[in-house]
Amino acid sequence: MSDDTPSKTTGIVAPGETERPSGEWADLMVRASKAMEAFWSSQAENGGFTIPDPGVVGHAFLEAWSKLVANPEKLAEAQTALAQDYLALMETTSRRLKGEAVQPVVEPDKGDRRFSDDDWTSNVLFDVVKQSYLITARWTRQIVHDIEGLDARTVRKVDFYTRQFVNAVSPSNFVPTNPRVLKATVESGGQNLLQGLRNLVDDLEKGEGRITISMTDTSAFELGRNVAVTPGKVVYQNDLMQLIQYAPSTDTVRPRPLLIVPPWINKYYVLDLKPKNSFIKWAVGQGNTVFVISWINPDKQLSHKTFDDYMIEGPLAAMDVAREITGTDKVNLVGYCIGGTLTACTLAWLAAGGEDGCVASATFLATLVDFEDAGELKVFIDEEQVALLERHMEQKGYLEGSHMATVFNMLRDNDLIWSFVVNNYLLGRSPLPFDLLYWNSDATRMPVMMHGFYLRNMYLDNLLVQPDGVTLAGRAIDLRRITVPAYVLSAREDHIAPWEATFAATRLYTGPVRFVLAASGHIAGVVNPPARNKYCHWTNNRKYKSPDRWLESAVRRDGSWWPDWDRWLDRHGGGKRVDVVTPGDGPYPAIEEAPGSYVKVRFEAMG
Repeated sequence: MSDDTPSKTTGIVAPGETERPSGEWADLMVRASKAMEAFWSSQAENGGFTIPDPGVVGHAFLEAWSKLVANPEKLAEAQTALAQDYLALMETTSRRLKGEAVQPVVEPDKGDRRFSDDDWTSNVLFDVVKQSYLITARWTRQIVHDIEGLDARTVRKVDFYTRQFVNAVSPSNFVPTNPRVLKATVESGGQNLLQGLRNLVDDLEKGEGRITISMTDTSAFELGRNVAVTPGKVVYQNDLMQLIQYAPSTDTVRPRPLLIVPPWINKYYVLDLKPKNSFIKWAVGQGNTVFVISWINPDKQLSHKTFDDYMIEGPLAAMDVAREITGTDKVNLVGYCIGGTLTACTLAWLAAGGEDGCVASATFLATLVDFEDAGELKVFIDEEQVALLERHMEQKGYLEGSHMATVFNMLRDNDLIWSFVVNNYLLGRSPLPFDLLYWNSDATRMPVMMHGFYLRNMYLDNLLVQPDGVTLAGRAIDLRRITVPAYVLSAREDHIAPWEATFAATRLYTGPVRFVLAASGHIAGVVNPPARNKYCHWTNNRKYKSPDRWLESAVRRDGSWWPDWDRWLDRHGGGKRVDVVTPGDGPYPAIEEAPGSYVKVRFEAMG
């Protein structure tokens, strides 16, 4: 689920390296065979469950094909257009071979790094290969997108999986049609391909037969050593979370503490990577007493935990502890992604009981509460797929982190799948150390009771936006009862929580709402420290019902949104600054040093 990916510049095996003995090939084949045996064994145990489900995908395309052939005139028009594009390519290529300067028939989209090597343009052969692919890819996606008579869900599926297929067959993904790979093969005497095979087998073994592509050098990172290093202590824990209180770095602090509710689909330390890009470290440095929830990576023993439990044992329990430690009556909440959805549910639950006076403000980072237009994730969510998922989770007690990782990687398949296939398996390189991709590979499991409730009530039925549409812990909740001041931060290129969908919160919450739009995506748009002077953000003090209207009159501001948020937060901090509270002092002695033990359980180690 990352927005920034590193360039692949590490070296391949040196050309002069001696040839490996043939026994290594046999050893690699044996290792690969054992990994595949493990995969098929696990598939049998899981009833063949996969995401995506082949039956669901096949049914969608069968329906699309039946609609397509029912309109032969439109199909003929599309084929004619394709033929014309190829004729134009033949003509421009002929003129280029004669020495003329010509404009390409089609060019890659801006930001498409697959064809960045100079040979894709300077070499006529590779230019033809590239343009032929782009013409066919554009034609394929357009013809599928224009099929008439399909319902919206089927259109979304067919369009998404067509894109997956089109990207998979790109000439950049194959040895004979990638000039950069061919060059590396010649220069290394084929050692890049041998090393690529080693890398592939290593990934097969790591995934027990499933290709778990290595995106970074995980050995380069250690929680508490070079990521998640902001000083603090675990001051409370229960079945679902550890509560970390961070050590102050200023002489005085705002009276009201800051409680961060991160997503539990991934680990909290996306907000505390390296010190230079740590939101948590920066927030502590602004004079806040900062608490963060570190969710457990659940196993089958926690399969009974519900969405109610996540609220009660998560933000509700954490707020009580934070208020008791700091001696204040109110906290400032920050919810990120699904943690923001839970924060909104918690605020509505408190309001339903007349107990929302304990919250001074709420910040929502890339948070969906209206799931009607929730982006491409809805490709994986309909009644058939949720039912399949529930049956699998009931058998296991949870949803494996690997399935969630697959879904998020497919949303940005060129960046998070195919670029690494080329780098690792064709060029034979090792991925670079990159803290964000280390976090991205650290997915967690989802308890069956909680995840089923979330998918059905939010994504499938969109009940959270209905008055009293969702009941939690005995109370029907309504987001319109949320009256606390809210800061809603969205990211313009967010593929997980599309900003137009998150904008709906401004029409639901009845308290004062400040909406801010950051550049970039779900992670980079949020984790954007001011010192980097990167990206920009938009603000608008006027209220609009339409997100497009809001953006039309918004003011573009360079750099990070963090300072804008800090100025807003200062109005809700509780007034004159007070003496700091050291973690472990007072009613809650320290249990262990941050980042704690819950966050260190990686999903690969759980079987």
